[in-house]
Amino acid sequence: MSVPRRTATLLSTLVAAVVLVTSVGLVASPAQADPGPPPASMASLGDSITRGFNACGWYVDCPSRSFSTGDDSGVNSHYLRIRALNPAINGRNHNDGETGATSSDMAGQAATAVSQGVGYVTMLIGANDACASSESGMTSVSTFRNNIDAALGRIRSGLPNARVFVISVPDIQRLWSVGRGNLAARTAWSLFGICQSMLASPTSNAQADVDRRSRVRQRVVDYNSQLAQACAAYGSNCAFDGNAVFGYPFTLGQLSGWDYFHPNASGQQVLAEISYGAGFRW
Repeated sequence: MSVPRRTATLLSTLVAAVVLVTSVGLVASPAQADPGPPPASMASLGDSITRGFNACGWYVDCPSRSFSTGDDSGVNSHYLRIRALNPAINGRNHNDGETGATSSDMAGQAATAVSQGVGYVTMLIGANDACASSESGMTSVSTFRNNIDAALGRIRSGLPNARVFVISVPDIQRLWSVGRGNLAARTAWSLFGICQSMLASPTSNAQADVDRRSRVRQRVVDYNSQLAQACAAYGSNCAFDGNAVFGYPFTLGQLSGWDYFHPNASGQQVLAEISYGAGFRW
Protein backbone atom coordinates (compact mmCIF):
# COMPACT_ATOMS: atom_id res chain seq x y z
CA MET A 1 0.00 0.00 0.00
CA SER A 2 1.45 3.38 -0.97
CA VAL A 3 1.66 6.18 1.58
CA PRO A 4 0.67 9.74 0.54
CA ARG A 5 3.67 12.07 0.43
CA ARG A 6 2.26 14.38 3.11
CA THR A 7 1.65 11.41 5.41
CA ALA A 8 5.13 10.04 4.74
CA THR A 9 6.66 13.38 5.64
CA LEU A 10 4.70 13.46 8.88
CA LEU A 11 5.76 9.93 9.71
CA SER A 12 9.39 10.77 9.02
CA THR A 13 9.17 13.75 11.34
CA LEU A 14 7.66 11.62 14.11
CA VAL A 15 10.35 9.00 13.67
CA ALA A 16 12.98 11.72 13.84
CA ALA A 17 11.61 12.88 17.17
CA VAL A 18 11.78 9.36 18.57
CA VAL A 19 15.34 8.91 17.36
CA LEU A 20 16.39 12.20 18.92
CA VAL A 21 15.06 11.14 22.28
CA THR A 22 16.13 7.52 22.34
CA SER A 23 19.27 7.34 20.23
CA VAL A 24 20.96 10.70 20.34
CA GLY A 25 19.93 11.66 23.83
CA LEU A 26 19.51 15.30 22.94
CA VAL A 27 16.34 17.07 21.95
CA ALA A 28 16.37 20.39 20.17
CA SER A 29 14.82 23.06 22.34
CA PRO A 30 13.78 26.59 21.41
CA ALA A 31 16.91 28.65 20.85
CA GLN A 32 15.53 31.67 22.67
CA ALA A 33 12.30 32.67 24.31
CA ASP A 34 12.47 36.07 22.62
CA PRO A 35 14.93 36.27 19.68
CA GLY A 36 13.49 39.59 18.57
CA PRO A 37 11.82 40.36 15.23
CA PRO A 38 12.47 38.22 12.15
CA PRO A 39 15.66 39.32 10.36
CA ALA A 40 15.62 41.49 7.27
CA SER A 41 18.69 39.83 5.72
CA MET A 42 20.56 36.54 6.00
CA ALA A 43 23.57 34.58 4.83
CA SER A 44 24.42 30.89 4.80
CA LEU A 45 27.88 29.47 5.46
CA GLY A 46 28.84 25.92 4.61
CA ASP A 47 29.79 23.40 1.96
CA SER A 48 28.07 21.62 -0.92
CA ILE A 49 25.00 20.83 1.15
CA THR A 50 24.42 24.55 1.70
CA ARG A 51 25.06 25.16 -1.99
CA GLY A 52 22.37 22.63 -2.97
CA PHE A 53 24.90 20.62 -4.95
CA ASN A 54 23.26 17.95 -7.15
CA ALA A 55 19.79 19.01 -6.06
CA CYS A 56 18.74 20.08 -9.56
CA GLY A 57 21.40 19.12 -12.08
CA TRP A 58 24.35 16.87 -12.84
CA TYR A 59 27.24 17.82 -10.54
CA VAL A 60 26.37 21.49 -10.29
CA ASP A 61 25.50 23.82 -7.44
CA CYS A 62 21.81 24.59 -7.10
CA PRO A 63 21.61 27.42 -4.54
CA SER A 64 17.93 27.99 -5.33
CA ARG A 65 17.28 24.67 -3.59
CA SER A 66 19.44 25.35 -0.58
CA PHE A 67 17.74 24.48 2.70
CA SER A 68 18.96 27.79 4.11
CA THR A 69 18.85 30.62 1.57
CA GLY A 70 17.16 29.04 -1.44
CA ASP A 71 14.02 30.44 -3.05
CA ASP A 72 12.52 27.20 -4.38
CA SER A 73 9.02 26.86 -2.96
CA GLY A 74 9.25 23.07 -2.85
CA VAL A 75 12.20 23.23 -0.47
CA ASN A 76 10.68 26.00 1.68
CA SER A 77 14.00 27.20 3.04
CA HIS A 78 14.78 29.23 6.13
CA TYR A 79 14.73 32.27 3.86
CA LEU A 80 11.22 31.62 2.54
CA ARG A 81 9.88 30.83 6.01
CA ILE A 82 11.31 34.08 7.34
CA ARG A 83 10.07 36.02 4.30
CA ALA A 84 6.55 34.90 5.13
CA LEU A 85 7.01 36.67 8.47
CA ASN A 86 9.06 39.64 7.31
CA PRO A 87 8.83 40.57 3.60
CA ALA A 88 11.70 43.03 4.08
CA ILE A 89 14.13 40.12 3.71
CA ASN A 90 13.07 39.65 0.08
CA GLY A 91 16.16 39.43 -2.14
CA ARG A 92 18.54 39.79 0.78
CA ASN A 93 19.46 36.11 1.01
CA HIS A 94 23.17 35.47 0.46
CA ASN A 95 24.56 31.97 -0.08
CA ASP A 96 28.22 32.25 0.93
CA GLY A 97 28.83 28.51 1.06
CA GLU A 98 31.30 26.74 -1.21
CA THR A 99 31.24 23.21 -2.54
CA GLY A 100 34.15 21.30 -1.05
CA ALA A 101 34.52 23.65 1.92
CA THR A 102 35.78 22.45 5.29
CA SER A 103 35.84 24.15 8.67
CA SER A 104 39.04 25.94 7.63
CA ASP A 105 37.00 27.95 5.10
CA MET A 106 34.46 29.22 7.62
CA ALA A 107 36.38 32.29 8.76
CA GLY A 108 36.58 33.54 5.16
CA GLN A 109 32.89 32.89 4.57
CA ALA A 110 32.09 34.60 7.85
CA ALA A 111 34.03 37.66 6.69
CA THR A 112 31.88 37.74 3.55
CA ALA A 113 28.71 37.59 5.64
CA VAL A 114 30.02 40.47 7.75
CA SER A 115 30.59 42.54 4.62
CA GLN A 116 26.97 41.88 3.64
CA GLY A 117 25.75 43.25 6.96
CA VAL A 118 23.21 40.48 7.52
CA GLY A 119 21.03 39.92 10.57
CA TYR A 120 20.91 36.12 10.49
CA VAL A 121 23.60 33.55 9.67
CA THR A 122 23.31 29.79 9.34
CA MET A 123 26.37 27.54 9.43
CA LEU A 124 26.43 23.86 8.46
CA ILE A 125 29.95 22.47 8.20
CA GLY A 126 31.94 19.39 9.11
CA ALA A 127 30.93 16.66 6.65
CA ASN A 128 34.03 17.28 4.52
CA ASP A 129 36.22 17.41 7.61
CA ALA A 130 35.20 13.82 8.34
CA CYS A 131 34.71 12.68 4.74
CA ALA A 132 38.36 12.54 3.78
CA SER A 133 40.01 10.20 1.29
CA SER A 134 41.10 8.11 4.26
CA GLU A 135 40.57 8.04 8.02
CA SER A 136 43.96 9.64 8.61
CA GLY A 137 42.93 12.66 6.54
CA MET A 138 40.12 13.75 8.83
CA THR A 139 40.39 17.13 10.54
CA SER A 140 41.40 16.80 14.17
CA VAL A 141 38.82 17.79 16.76
CA SER A 142 41.02 20.57 18.16
CA THR A 143 41.66 22.04 14.71
CA PHE A 144 37.97 21.85 13.91
CA ARG A 145 37.14 23.76 17.09
CA ASN A 146 39.76 26.41 16.39
CA ASN A 147 38.34 26.91 12.90
CA ILE A 148 34.80 27.26 14.23
CA ASP A 149 35.90 29.70 16.93
CA ALA A 150 37.70 31.81 14.31
CA ALA A 151 34.55 32.00 12.17
CA LEU A 152 32.25 32.81 15.07
CA GLY A 153 34.73 35.38 16.32
CA ARG A 154 34.55 37.23 13.02
CA ILE A 155 30.77 37.27 13.10
CA ARG A 156 30.62 38.41 16.71
CA SER A 157 33.04 41.28 16.12
CA GLY A 158 31.58 42.33 12.77
CA LEU A 159 27.89 41.62 13.33
CA PRO A 160 27.40 41.88 17.10
CA ASN A 161 23.59 41.93 16.83
CA ALA A 162 23.18 39.14 14.29
CA ARG A 163 21.60 35.81 15.21
CA VAL A 164 23.79 32.80 14.39
CA PHE A 165 22.36 29.32 13.94
CA VAL A 166 24.86 26.47 14.09
CA ILE A 167 23.59 23.19 12.61
CA SER A 168 24.89 19.76 13.55
CA VAL A 169 26.85 17.63 11.09
CA PRO A 170 24.67 14.85 9.61
CA ASP A 171 25.35 11.27 10.69
CA ILE A 172 27.48 10.06 7.79
CA GLN A 173 27.45 6.49 9.09
CA ARG A 174 23.74 6.45 8.30
CA LEU A 175 24.75 7.30 4.73
CA TRP A 176 26.68 4.02 4.65
CA SER A 177 23.84 2.19 6.37
CA VAL A 178 21.11 3.22 3.90
CA GLY A 179 23.27 2.86 0.79
CA ARG A 180 25.49 -0.17 1.35
CA GLY A 181 22.87 -2.54 -0.05
CA ASN A 182 22.32 -0.48 -3.21
CA LEU A 183 24.57 -1.29 -6.17
CA ALA A 184 24.18 2.17 -7.74
CA ALA A 185 25.16 3.86 -4.48
CA ARG A 186 28.20 1.63 -3.98
CA THR A 187 29.27 2.22 -7.57
CA ALA A 188 28.99 6.00 -7.24
CA TRP A 189 30.90 6.03 -3.95
CA SER A 190 33.73 4.03 -5.49
CA LEU A 191 33.78 5.70 -8.91
CA PHE A 192 33.86 9.23 -7.53
CA GLY A 193 35.90 8.44 -4.42
CA ILE A 194 33.18 9.77 -2.12
CA CYS A 195 33.83 9.93 1.63
CA GLN A 196 36.22 6.99 1.61
CA SER A 197 37.02 7.43 5.29
CA MET A 198 33.51 6.05 5.88
CA LEU A 199 32.41 4.52 2.59
CA ALA A 200 35.44 2.48 1.50
CA SER A 201 34.70 -1.26 1.33
CA PRO A 202 31.02 -0.65 2.09
CA THR A 203 30.01 -4.32 2.14
CA SER A 204 32.89 -5.47 4.33
CA ASN A 205 32.11 -6.85 7.76
CA ALA A 206 35.77 -7.23 8.68
CA GLN A 207 36.45 -5.95 12.17
CA ALA A 208 38.95 -3.39 10.89
CA ASP A 209 36.29 -1.83 8.66
CA VAL A 210 33.63 -1.96 11.38
CA ASP A 211 36.02 -0.22 13.77
CA ARG A 212 36.99 2.38 11.15
CA ARG A 213 33.39 3.34 10.53
CA SER A 214 32.80 3.61 14.26
CA ARG A 215 35.80 5.94 14.67
CA VAL A 216 34.69 8.16 11.80
CA ARG A 217 31.22 8.42 13.27
CA GLN A 218 32.72 9.26 16.64
CA ARG A 219 34.67 12.08 14.99
CA VAL A 220 31.37 13.53 13.76
CA VAL A 221 29.92 13.18 17.26
CA ASP A 222 32.96 15.02 18.62
CA TYR A 223 32.59 17.77 16.00
CA ASN A 224 28.99 18.26 17.05
CA SER A 225 30.00 18.47 20.68
CA GLN A 226 32.46 21.21 19.78
CA LEU A 227 29.85 23.06 17.73
CA ALA A 228 27.50 23.04 20.72
CA GLN A 229 30.22 24.28 23.07
CA ALA A 230 31.43 26.96 20.66
CA CYS A 231 27.90 28.24 20.23
CA ALA A 232 27.32 28.31 23.99
CA ALA A 233 30.55 30.26 24.42
CA TYR A 234 29.40 32.73 21.75
CA GLY A 235 26.49 33.87 23.88
CA SER A 236 22.76 34.35 23.61
CA ASN A 237 22.84 35.37 19.95
CA CYS A 238 23.94 31.88 18.93
CA ALA A 239 21.74 28.77 18.80
CA PHE A 240 22.74 25.15 18.21
CA ASP A 241 20.22 22.70 16.77
CA GLY A 242 20.55 20.24 19.65
CA ASN A 243 21.75 17.53 17.21
CA ALA A 244 18.44 17.61 15.33
CA VAL A 245 20.09 17.19 11.93
CA PHE A 246 22.57 14.61 13.20
CA GLY A 247 19.73 12.56 14.62
CA TYR A 248 17.41 12.73 11.62
CA PRO A 249 17.00 9.25 10.01
CA PHE A 250 17.29 10.29 6.36
CA THR A 251 16.53 7.75 3.66
CA LEU A 252 18.20 6.76 0.42
CA GLY A 253 15.37 8.45 -1.47
CA GLN A 254 16.37 11.81 -0.01
CA LEU A 255 19.83 11.58 -1.58
CA SER A 256 20.92 12.53 -5.08
CA GLY A 257 20.63 9.62 -7.50
CA TRP A 258 23.85 10.79 -9.11
CA ASP A 259 26.19 10.46 -6.15
CA TYR A 260 24.11 9.05 -3.27
CA PHE A 261 25.77 11.52 -0.96
CA HIS A 262 24.24 14.97 -1.32
CA PRO A 263 20.60 15.73 -0.47
CA ASN A 264 18.27 15.93 -3.44
CA ALA A 265 15.38 18.40 -3.49
CA SER A 266 13.41 16.21 -1.10
CA GLY A 267 16.42 15.95 1.17
CA GLN A 268 16.91 19.71 1.12
CA GLN A 269 13.23 20.16 2.00
CA VAL A 270 13.39 17.93 5.04
CA LEU A 271 16.71 19.48 6.07
CA ALA A 272 15.03 22.89 5.97
CA GLU A 273 12.10 21.59 8.02
CA ILE A 274 14.16 19.82 10.68
CA SER A 275 16.78 22.54 11.08
CA TYR A 276 14.38 25.49 11.06
CA GLY A 277 12.22 23.79 13.65
CA ALA A 278 15.23 23.44 15.93
CA GLY A 279 16.29 27.07 15.59
CA PHE A 280 15.12 30.52 16.55
CA ARG A 281 11.44 31.10 17.21
CA TRP A 282 10.83 34.32 15.32
